[in-house]
Amino acid sequence: MFPKSVYSDRRKKLRNELSGGLVFFLGNQEVPFNYPANTYSFRQDSNFSYFFGLDHPDLAAIIDLDEGKDYIYGNDVDIEDIIWMGVQPTIKDQAARVGVEHTAPLTGLNEMIKTAREKGRKIHYVPPYRGETIIWLSDLLGIHHLELKANASVPLIKAVIKLRMKKDLIEVAEIEKMVDVAWKMHTTGMKMAKPGVVEREIAGTIEGIALANAGPVSFPVILSINGQTLHNHYHGNTLVEGRMLVIDAGCENDLHYSSDITRTVPVGGKFNARQKGIYEVVLNANLTAAKAVKPGVPFKEIHMLAATEIAKGLTSLGIMKGDPAEAAQKGAHTLFFPHGLGHPLGLDVHDLEGMGENLIGYDEEVQRSKEFGLAFLRFGRKLQEGFVMTIEPGIYFIPELIDIWKAENKLAEYINYDVVETYKDFGGIRIEDDVLVTADGYRVLGKPIPKTVAEIEALMG
Repeated sequence: MFPKSVYSDRRKKLRNELSGGLVFFLGNQEVPFNYPANTYSFRQDSNFSYFFGLDHPDLAAIIDLDEGKDYIYGNDVDIEDIIWMGVQPTIKDQAARVGVEHTAPLTGLNEMIKTAREKGRKIHYVPPYRGETIIWLSDLLGIHHLELKANASVPLIKAVIKLRMKKDLIEVAEIEKMVDVAWKMHTTGMKMAKPGVVEREIAGTIEGIALANAGPVSFPVILSINGQTLHNHYHGNTLVEGRMLVIDAGCENDLHYSSDITRTVPVGGKFNARQKGIYEVVLNANLTAAKAVKPGVPFKEIHMLAATEIAKGLTSLGIMKGDPAEAAQKGAHTLFFPHGLGHPLGLDVHDLEGMGENLIGYDEEVQRSKEFGLAFLRFGRKLQEGFVMTIEPGIYFIPELIDIWKAENKLAEYINYDVVETYKDFGGIRIEDDVLVTADGYRVLGKPIPKTVAEIEALMG
């Protein structure tokens, strides 16, 4: 936990962004996965964690904008709880650790909300995303669960986005620690990527590294020789020489700051000519995009820069044809690079995404595209100092998508479909780093994880 002044300062800044009423945050509850007493590992709500810091279930908090008071609501444990859980700090003691003086049992929350509603006070809340939280919030506010999202406070959402998007030095340090854990995860995975190994052996090992060094993985591990499936969580394939292995994995710590790294390596440790050709195109796009990162540059422009570099590289390999810049503007590259370049990273691995992607990633100046591929860019607006972004271009040969485009002869002036057919067994390649926007440019966070052909072959050899 950070010093209590960090949380007090965050709440003070939030107050300065809003006027009047109550700001209401519900912490998360424990969730059973097969019977009530057998729960998933508890994970606190990120907004609650950001402003109140307490990592325990069944808590709620209120910032009273009119009275200038903060409240934490929760129930102290009794002897039955102590038997199973041991002695727990009181709610009052926990609140004091984050600079909050006023506490009450959860029944007091009901009274506080009821009184505020009767007086017609504005109650600000952010959109809930868990079923149990939706039910709790609906009951407290008297709003039908289907209407909760529409009634969420847009001023609060925008204020939280404004504060959480810009990471201060202590936050960057936590993210960087998690990238260093990801270094251990990925370098171990690379060394294990040998013919005959089953994917789950590697996936289980790197998840264990996360748990042993910091905390759980920041999202379910993506690891597959079928990298053409972007979020492939199936780990039952046996590695064979000639295939590429995509490993997309990160870790989060007890403060919930995350890393998100992707590396792609040849099974057996040696790139063949075809693998090296595609890999170098993706690596060039990764490096070129990172170098373009600086305050004031729309991330959408950097995405299109990476797209153009991919089109150039694939044209040089004979997979695409024509003018690469024109091909990228027409969207021909999206047959091979159908997703966005990256996303914000922080307390959430897709930071703040629960608030609504368009409110986070777009504004009046930069609008979201409706075109295939570009529509999947989660973040397009101008970068600012303190933003942490992933840079993750990729090239994928998706047989089903290739078949559709080829049948339609879609953008055939830019695509050599006969050559593309020979790559249907290739899979995919993605290379991802976590990048901080600095005052005059960028910095790739954490201990460098091998990503050049020479570095990967040396490590795996």
